[in-house]
Amino acid sequence: MSSKIKSLRVSTKLMLVNAVILIGILLLTSLLTIAGLYFSVYHQAEMDLQHSITEVRRSMERSEVMRDEELPEPLPPEAKEWALRQNPDWVPPPPFLRLLYREGVLTPGVVLRVVDADGRKIFDSAIHYPTVEEVSSHIIPDPPFWANEEMQVSRFDNFYMYYEPMTLNWRGKAYQLHFIRMITAERDFLRSLGHGLLLTNLLGVVLALCACYYVSRRALAPIRAITEAARAIEVSDLSRRVELPPAKDELSELVQTINHMLDRLESGFEQQRRFVSDASHELRTPVTVMLGYSDMLSRWGREDEETLDEGIAAIRTEAENMKALIERLLFLARADQKRQVLKKEPLDFQELLADVAKKADLVKGDHALVLEANEPGVIFADEVIMRQMLRIFIENAFKYTPAGGTITLSSRRAGNALRVEVRDNGVGIAPEHQAKVFDRFYRVDVSRTKSGDDVHAGGTGLGLSIARWIADTHDIGIHLESEPGKGTTICLTVPLAEAEPEGEKSV
Repeated sequence: MSSKIKSLRVSTKLMLVNAVILIGILLLTSLLTIAGLYFSVYHQAEMDLQHSITEVRRSMERSEVMRDEELPEPLPPEAKEWALRQNPDWVPPPPFLRLLYREGVLTPGVVLRVVDADGRKIFDSAIHYPTVEEVSSHIIPDPPFWANEEMQVSRFDNFYMYYEPMTLNWRGKAYQLHFIRMITAERDFLRSLGHGLLLTNLLGVVLALCACYYVSRRALAPIRAITEAARAIEVSDLSRRVELPPAKDELSELVQTINHMLDRLESGFEQQRRFVSDASHELRTPVTVMLGYSDMLSRWGREDEETLDEGIAAIRTEAENMKALIERLLFLARADQKRQVLKKEPLDFQELLADVAKKADLVKGDHALVLEANEPGVIFADEVIMRQMLRIFIENAFKYTPAGGTITLSSRRAGNALRVEVRDNGVGIAPEHQAKVFDRFYRVDVSRTKSGDDVHAGGTGLGLSIARWIADTHDIGIHLESEPGKGTTICLTVPLAEAEPEGEKSV
């Protein structure tokens, strides 16, 4: 059953939930209405009966202390004669009943019957009601829960009665008083009301289902439109976007989120497509060179020793370039998948920069390398990839600086950080290219790789991307300043170390 419910459409689930809630509210309201009316009717009958009993007692107590001359006059002779003709056993009612009759203490709807000690009925306010014996024989042991538990309830075919008997003494004589309050019209009314509510509830259920179906369809119409629009978007064409609804509601936020996700997907697919294309191009070039030299060696290398040496050297150089490219690609792949392991620990940056500068000075070629300033400072970093980042910036400076140029390194404290600069006086970078030099496989043009009469390898365009990733994982800020023909300065803001535990972390 639960699996069938889970397989239903959202619109159907929404309709069923709303319908169940509306039907539940409707039924609960009807039940509370009926129960409230029943309680009100029985409570009113109870109050009428209690009021009549209280007033009769007061009337008897008042008549008992009154003098005879203060009591109401007996019945006129003609009324007495008429009563005897109707019932030879008729006994004139006691004075307290005449007082009760004169003052009208009985609440309308309450019947009083009085029987004397000999069992003779001496007063009956409604002779057409069932007899006391009939009322007593129809008392039910389990009255409705809304009835007063202290009162007796008699049930007949078409009505209920409240029945309360009591024995009272008046001037030394015992009288049996029987109070009856009929619930007839009220019961018929309640039965008719119940039938009406049943039909109304059935109609309400039908209307609730129809209304919930209509509302759920209308409420989910924008979502269906969004679904159709999203379904029409293909991987081959991620430029399409879902139309933004005019209302600023949750659906508008959903559409904005979907469009923002599509922007990221389009950017990611475009970057991946460009990455694959550039990587294929970069790998195709050394493979082509190696195949060319291998063909040359297969033809003339066996007889010409100079050709053999040239071919072997060229193939080795291209293989090393390919190895470096593949290593950088693997590095970026691990970084993208957050599988690159970093071992961060407190590191003396002064010592690190001095060592990197010393080793770079060994391969500087026709350039001058100057360590201008190297102030002390401890950072929290992975030593291996921090060296890699600094070497990338220094190698780029060598690559794009003509022979005889100068590369200057410096590290100075600036508050809670070190300001590290790698400055050259090379060809520089045009302003329109400065924002893109850290993109993967991005290279400005081949002319930037020329320094004097030497043509250096143009590189893979991955070094600065790797350097940017290393900087980001160490919260290092990068700022580039460059002017064509005057050189380039890479400014790094390296935060100083705080008390952090050592350990390896995948990022």
